[in-house]
Amino acid sequence: MSDFIKTLTRKNSLRKQCQELAVSEVEKVVADLTDILDDKKAAELVEREAVESKLAKIEAIRQTMEAAGLDMSDLVDTVEVSTRKKVAPKYRVVDEAGDTHEWSGRGRTPLAFQKFFEAGNSRDDCLIEKAV
Repeated sequence: MSDFIKTLTRKNSLRKQCQELAVSEVEKVVADLTDILDDKKAAELVEREAVESKLAKIEAIRQTMEAAGLDMSDLVDTVEVSTRKKVAPKYRVVDEAGDTHEWSGRGRTPLAFQKFFEAGNSRDDCLIEKAV
């Protein structure tokens, strides 16, 4: 906490700092702080009303879904969640169990590919051939 905030939040510290001020200067400080307080209260009220409005809309949607016999899982199944483009796989290997594993070449190397590379193979050996 800064020294200024400590002074403002402690009555005795504030009194000590205001000893040298004239009454008119203290009144000006009080008026300025009152204006700041009013602005903060208004901003909090607007934010609270926005949250309440959003919650009311969510509740209305929930009730509409309930009346239609739908639940959240029905909605989730139909909506694409990710906004990222999926990167096409660049490499493909088949493990000992016969499972096919694909990898874009980005990020951490999957275990199936690590085993493939540890066996002496290279990335070029598992490169997916692009149709030309």
